[in-house]
Amino acid sequence: MVDQAVRSIDPTRLQAFRDGFAGDVVLPGAETYDASRAVWNGMIDRRPALIVRPTNAAEVVAALRFARDEDLAIAVRSGGHSLPGHSTCDDGVVIDLAGMRGVTVDPERRVARVNGGARLAELDDAAQAAGLACTAGTVSHTGVAGLTLGGGMGRLQRKLGLAIDCLRAVELVTADGRLVRASADEHPDLFWGVRGAGPNFGIVTALEFDLAPIGPEVSRGFLVYPAARAREVMGAFREFAPGAPDDVFASIFIGHPDPGDEVPAEHAGRPIVVLSLAFTGSEAEANRVLAPLLSLGVPLSGGLRRMGYLEAQHANDESLDWGRRAYSKSGFLGSLPDELIDALVAHVAASPGEDVFSIWAFGGAVGRVPDDATAFAGRTAPLWIGAECMWDDPALDAAHAEWSRRGIAITEPWSVTGRYVNDISDHGDEAMVRSIYGDARYDRLVALKRAWDPDNVFRLNQNIRP
Repeated sequence: MVDQAVRSIDPTRLQAFRDGFAGDVVLPGAETYDASRAVWNGMIDRRPALIVRPTNAAEVVAALRFARDEDLAIAVRSGGHSLPGHSTCDDGVVIDLAGMRGVTVDPERRVARVNGGARLAELDDAAQAAGLACTAGTVSHTGVAGLTLGGGMGRLQRKLGLAIDCLRAVELVTADGRLVRASADEHPDLFWGVRGAGPNFGIVTALEFDLAPIGPEVSRGFLVYPAARAREVMGAFREFAPGAPDDVFASIFIGHPDPGDEVPAEHAGRPIVVLSLAFTGSEAEANRVLAPLLSLGVPLSGGLRRMGYLEAQHANDESLDWGRRAYSKSGFLGSLPDELIDALVAHVAASPGEDVFSIWAFGGAVGRVPDDATAFAGRTAPLWIGAECMWDDPALDAAHAEWSRRGIAITEPWSVTGRYVNDISDHGDEAMVRSIYGDARYDRLVALKRAWDPDNVFRLNQNIRP
C-alpha cells in the first residue's frame, strides 16, 4: 500500500531524485520503513512520505530542493530526540542525518568538528581521547546538533558554558539551498540566531566546538533523602549553589524511588529528594568544596565517588532509552522559597507515576556570557526547573501531561523570562514561542527569519513565523 503523499509525487521525478542520490531513500511499504520512522519519544507515531539519509552536504541540498519542488513538509532529524516530534512528520520528507555521523578533533587547537548526524557519545569519545571535552548534554544517544541548536544544557555548563557557548561555527543548508558558514565573523546575525533557535534557519551539516581539558575522572554522586527533609536539603542547595566554584554541577530531583533504588522499605513509594552532584576537579577538592552538601546527615542511599568522565556521561542512557513515552514542561526560577518547595513535594506525591521535578543550578560560565549575546533566554536565572514525565501505558498520556502542565504552573509566581526550548513537549503558538525567547529576542528572530527563511520552509520546530 502506498501512502497518499507518495501517490501525489510524480514517479518520474521521484525516480530521478533516487537515481542521483547516494544515500538511502525509504518509502512506505519498505521493510525498513517502520524502524526508520521511529523516534525517541514513544508518544510520536508519524508516517512520512519518504525518509532520506544524505551522506554529505550536497545531498542535503538535493533532498531539500526535491521536497520544496514537491511542496512537501520538511522534518530534520539529527538524533531523533525532539520531545514534540519535530524530527519527523506525516506525509512529508524526513531528512535524516544518520548517514552523516563522525567527529574529528584537533588536539593542538582544541577544536572538534562534528558532522550533523553525530551523537553526543561520538563527541565525548573523540574529545576525551585527547583529554578534552565541551558541554554535551546528559544522554549520550542524543544528537549533537539538536541539543546545541536549542542552547545545550549539560554537566559542564557552569565550567564551560552551554553547548552554544562552546560553539565556534556551524555550516548549514539554508532554505534557498545554499551551504553557508556562520560564526562570529561570517554571517554573525545568523550565528546569533542559530545559538538558541537554530532549527528555524537551516539544516546544520557540521558544527565546530572549542574544547577544554576535562577528566579523565570526575567526582560524581547522588544523595537520596526522604521528602520530609526537603526544606533542609533544598535549602542547603539553595544557599550553596550561587557561590559554588565553576567545577561544580549541582541539581535536585524530587520524585519517587525507582524499583532498583536501595532505600529502606518504609520509604518505598514515598516521595524522595535527590541531590545530584559532579565535580571536575580533584577528589580532595571535591570533598572540600561539596562539604556543605555532603554533611547533611546520613542519606537513605547514595554517595560521592570517582568515575571516568565518559562513565558519567553514559549514566542516564538506560533510564532514558528509546521507546518510552515522554512529556515535559520547563522554566527558569528567580528563587526557590520554602513555599515553593512544599508545593513541589505535594505535587510529586499526587503524580500518576514516575514524574519528577528537576532543578539545575545555573550561574558560573553560563551567567558570565552577556545576556543578549545569543538567542538563548534564561542564562541570567539562578535555577532551571523541569516537570518531566516518562511512562509506558498510552492510557496515561493525558494524566502525565496534565501533571507536568500543572507542575510548571505552580512555579509561575517565581519564574523569570525564558524557557529551555529543548525541554518543551508542546508545539507552540506565537504566544508560547515568545515566552521561550522574550519579546526583544523574539522580534529580532522574526526579522532574521524573514531574511533567511521568508517562506517558513523550516517550520517543524518551535517556530518563529516570518
